[in-house]
Amino acid sequence: MSSTSASVQRADVYSRVTAEIIAAIEQGAGEWRAPWFHNGTSIARPTNLSSGKRYRGINTLALWAAGFAAGYGDGLWGTYKQWQNAGAQVREGERSTTVVLWREIQSSRQADDEDADDGHRRMFARAFSVFNVAQVDGYERPATPVLPEAERLAHAEAFIANLGVKTEFGGSEAYYRPSADTVFMPPFTSFRDAASFYGVWLHECGHASGFKHRLDRDLSGRFGSAAYAAEECCVEILSGLVLADLGIAHHPRPDHAAYVASWLKVLKDDPKAIFTAASKAQQAADWMHAQQPQAEEMAA
Repeated sequence: MSSTSASVQRADVYSRVTAEIIAAIEQGAGEWRAPWFHNGTSIARPTNLSSGKRYRGINTLALWAAGFAAGYGDGLWGTYKQWQNAGAQVREGERSTTVVLWREIQSSRQADDEDADDGHRRMFARAFSVFNVAQVDGYERPATPVLPEAERLAHAEAFIANLGVKTEFGGSEAYYRPSADTVFMPPFTSFRDAASFYGVWLHECGHASGFKHRLDRDLSGRFGSAAYAAEECCVEILSGLVLADLGIAHHPRPDHAAYVASWLKVLKDDPKAIFTAASKAQQAADWMHAQQPQAEEMAA
């Protein structure tokens, strides 16, 4: 296949994948979750026993400080009832740590309150007492699934290796650090499946494609800013495009749409945001293909 026809075919694939992501978002993409397993052992990343979700904001600091002061080596926390439901028992005399859950409630105009705002949203806080896994007896952590190394995909490994982006494996987070021009990834074995692993790796290499000596995109946005959101949308769409190119996932995975949707909320005032992100994603995908030693044929 000639490089020209390959480019045309890639463009067709990119248009389809982008359209499918947009359609999934419009239908309700659901909640995004990390595609690798967290076992909750990191004391610096306090995790709730029942939901499996990490605590956020001030609760993270409170539980981290409490765990550090008590010498706990594990970041798993739960209420007395949650530990009971898990078949464990908080030891007598153990002291709890308080966390706060904020919830939004909708208040309606009261007939006798002329000053109340109709539909005014209010926040209220509820305190919970939680205990660390080191404070209970009878709890055995469920075994974490391990993705077999045999499921690695040689053609995807070669494609990413040809990008020339340094990657270090280990830990439980995936991110790109511009100051070191290095991608950091959890190990292959901690991912839910091979497609998730390569999707995340391509996402982080997508950030690296924007480094100043490559495509020179603006990577300076702070977390939660519009610039940061635009970059995240770009590289997540990129991940879906290249997974399709490589024949790993012919259609966008639900996580792609959910992740892009979560960042589009930051860009809600820009109706063209997803199309801008898709355009930049295609530029990054073209750059990735240009790094390959020869024009590849599209995967079957």
